[in-house]
Formats: sequence, structure tokens, C-alpha cells
Amino acid sequence: MAERLSNTVALVTGASSGIGAATALSLAEEGAAVAVLGRRRNKLEELADQIRAKGGTAFVVAADITDQPQAAAAVESVVKELGRLDTVVNNAGTMGVGQAVDSPLEEWEKMLEINVRGLLYVTHAALPHLLRAAEDSPRKVADLVNISSTAGRVARPGTAVYNLTKFGVNGFSEALRQEVMAKRVRVSVVEPGTVDTELSSHLRDGIREAIERQVEGMELLRPEDIADTVAFIVTRDRRVAVNEVLVRAGEQTW
Repeated sequence: MAERLSNTVALVTGASSGIGAATALSLAEEGAAVAVLGRRRNKLEELADQIRAKGGTAFVVAADITDQPQAAAAVESVVKELGRLDTVVNNAGTMGVGQAVDSPLEEWEKMLEINVRGLLYVTHAALPHLLRAAEDSPRKVADLVNISSTAGRVARPGTAVYNLTKFGVNGFSEALRQEVMAKRVRVSVVEPGTVDTELSSHLRDGIREAIERQVEGMELLRPEDIADTVAFIVTRDRRVAVNEVLVRAGEQTW
């Protein structure tokens, strides 16, 4: 196991699969004790077993972060179990695609609940612990990494509310960065392009097929590519703050 994050604790949301699972594995390989948070306990337990099999430390937290009391309790349980909190990766998210005129409101609400409120609830609960970690950690730095999207930079027809959530994440992250940077809590945004994950499987019939045709033949990013980016950010020396990273697939134009 690598030692760059030894004696630190990381929390990854949306860790049941995809980018979240890959990021949890990557941070564990760097030596962090990793709390994996999501709603699918069985998937989280499988991931935790993988981390432990490689000699790492993992703690499973099954919770719905769109419920503020659950989100706050989840963060507190991590600190109680693992003793501290040095790194938070807000990865949980969902995507809805379709023309605004005929999109179901339930789809919009779900994006707002997970992509915005869930991220805010976890961040609010975690910030005091991150500020404390930046003071007493041997590394003298703590990290909050928010997983955004190319949709936080480029607005396109059919993704209006998804754009709303991701542009919002980017704006929130930048303002928060300026608030806490003097206390050595680094706030970073990672903006993945097309990644081979479960995200598109949540799309409505017809729309899902259209998206699949759009990326047909394209070599998609892998979750590990984004996990590598997160690991790079949080393993930098405290003098280095990587504020924003845009990671597109090699053939992606948008």
C-alpha cells in the first residue's frame, strides 16, 4: 500500500459503483482509511471486502444523503468509527436528459435532490471536521473534492436541469474554496466527460438509446481514470491546490 494518505480518513459518496467505487479503491491504495457511503449496502460491503483484501481499512455507511439528518448522521458515524475526516469526495449524482417541455418533474426533482442537496448536506456536516483535520494532521491539509461534469461548463439542448445542477456545483465549489483556503482546506472540482458507468442506465427509454448512439464507437473514459484524477489532487503537497480538472474522453467534442 502507498503511504501518501496514511493516517488519514476519506469519505466517498455514491460509492456503490462507477467513479465512487473506483475512487474509494484508489484512496485506499494510497493508505487512507475509506468510508464508503451509498444506498446499496450489498454493493458497499462488496467494495469494502475488496479494500480489506488488499490490506486496507474500510467502513460501510448505508444512507440516503438527500435526507439531511441521514447525511449528517453518516458523516458523524465516520468520525466516530475512524477518528477523523481528512478527505471528502462528493461523487453521488444522477443525470436526466430530455427536452424541458415534456420532461417529468420527478426527474428534475431527483437531480436537484442528489446533485445539489445531497452534496450540500454532506459538505455542511463535513466542513468542521475538515477544518480540524487541516490543523492537526501531519499533512496540515484537508480536501473536499466535488465531482461535477462537462455539463458544468457546456450547456446543451436536453440537459437544462442537469446543467443547472452542475453549473451550481461549480459555483458553490469556487466560492467555498475562497472561504476556506486560508485554513488549508482545499476545494476542488473534477469535471468528467463521457464515462462508462451506470449513469446512462437511469435515462428514460428512447433517450437512453439516443445517448448510446451518440457515443457509439467512442472510447469512453473508465471510472479508474477519474479516480486517478481525484487521487492526484488529494495527494499533492499542502503548497499545491489543484482547483479544477476537466477530463474528457479523447474523442469527445462537447
